[in-house]
Amino acid sequence: MPLTVTDLKHFQQQHPNHRLELIDGAIVVMSPSGFESDEIAAAIIAQLWAWVRPRKLGRVVASSAGYILPNATADTRAPDASFVKAERMRRTTEDFANLVPDLMFEVRSKTDNLDQLRAKIRQFLNFGTTVGVLVDYQTQTIEVYRDQGEPVILQDGDRFTVPELLPGWEMEVSSIWAPEFD
Repeated sequence: MPLTVTDLKHFQQQHPNHRLELIDGAIVVMSPSGFESDEIAAAIIAQLWAWVRPRKLGRVVASSAGYILPNATADTRAPDASFVKAERMRRTTEDFANLVPDLMFEVRSKTDNLDQLRAKIRQFLNFGTTVGVLVDYQTQTIEVYRDQGEPVILQDGDRFTVPELLPGWEMEVSSIWAPEFD
């Protein structure tokens, strides 16, 4: 018997220190991602938040937020970073969001499978996410996915923009990698 969002919420209350997702009726425990991938996610969130918040364009959240997908098993997934336009979510919720984000990022960690991350991005796109981004610190590239067409690959020297969601905002690809201090 497949598990439900209610089961996920109950399990989360019993195990508050675990990141969990509900995928195809099964609860999946997400292991800690590692320091570098989380630092990259934080850099992305910081840049998004600095643009979005003062302009009141919407909500920027991290990997602890969850989205209930509109599929038969009500998968509840949590991107590493995401943005929802203000007009789609006027008020926040202490629960999982019953919508998909407009923009979502998956940051590869040392244990992640790239095909699974790409499948997660495609799942969000299939349910209405406008742009999904796969960030790979190992190759220092980002793959930008939209509903139609092949992904666009960006690397150092390139700028990531999403004019359809955040006109005027841009993020230098090289700005998100973990710095090295001498």
